[in-house]
Amino acid sequence: MLQPRVRTAIQRLNPWLAQLKRRNASVPSNDETRKNTTKLNIASYNIHKCIGIDGVFDPIRIKNVILKLDADIVVLQEADARFGEREGLLDLDYLHLMGGYRSIFSPNQNSRSHGWHGNVVLYRNTTVNHVQKLRLPGLEPRGALIVDFSFGEASFRLLAVHLGLLRRSRKKQVQAIIEAADPGPDRHVVVIGDMNEWRLERRSALALFKSHFEEISAQLPSYPSRYPFLPLDRFFASSGLRVESLSVVDTPLTRIASDHLPVSATISIAIGFGA
Repeated sequence: MLQPRVRTAIQRLNPWLAQLKRRNASVPSNDETRKNTTKLNIASYNIHKCIGIDGVFDPIRIKNVILKLDADIVVLQEADARFGEREGLLDLDYLHLMGGYRSIFSPNQNSRSHGWHGNVVLYRNTTVNHVQKLRLPGLEPRGALIVDFSFGEASFRLLAVHLGLLRRSRKKQVQAIIEAADPGPDRHVVVIGDMNEWRLERRSALALFKSHFEEISAQLPSYPSRYPFLPLDRFFASSGLRVESLSVVDTPLTRIASDHLPVSATISIAIGFGA
């Protein structure tokens, strides 16, 4: 829910926002670099607890969107119920049967949740080497997932995040994520998820990321899904990663299934780096 002062600021940015609408970003790649890299697809999607913009709870729509993304890794936010036992809202067996997806967490008889603070990471065609839960600071209960993946001969670290609604909390959360990511010359890192930040440049709580990562999604509005003009779902990558393509998945189905549109990227990872 956007506050009145946020709406006012957005209205002032309408000319700029109009240029961002439905813009896809791509980064050209060098043929020589490609010889020593491997590609994979990563998508991020806030599924809004499977409640569409029509107010209908419909997990089947969300599952169909996930399958049509056809990504190697799918990062989800708001995939668990908010209250009670925080029960997972998706049929993971169905996603495995129809799409080959597995969750990074093994089934837990003591928990009905699918993830960590609503964050879920699904994967296929890759190997999970290590998983860590990160509790994020702030007034709201928020968390991130740190996953070390191997993909063929390449490896990388992925952080699946969902930042808070308060700017001061987001700044603390970004700092915690940078420390946990531990980016460096021998570690490829991807940070992806719902950042809950529409500001750009210095006023953005995400500005701290730029000393360690390259942002490649600031010009991709993904919220609200019916008329997307805010780039809330963002993608950051360390310098060793090359983004081949990046897009917002804008279809009749994604426009109604959730209040966010999915963001999908194809990245190239240099072979021989350790995670």
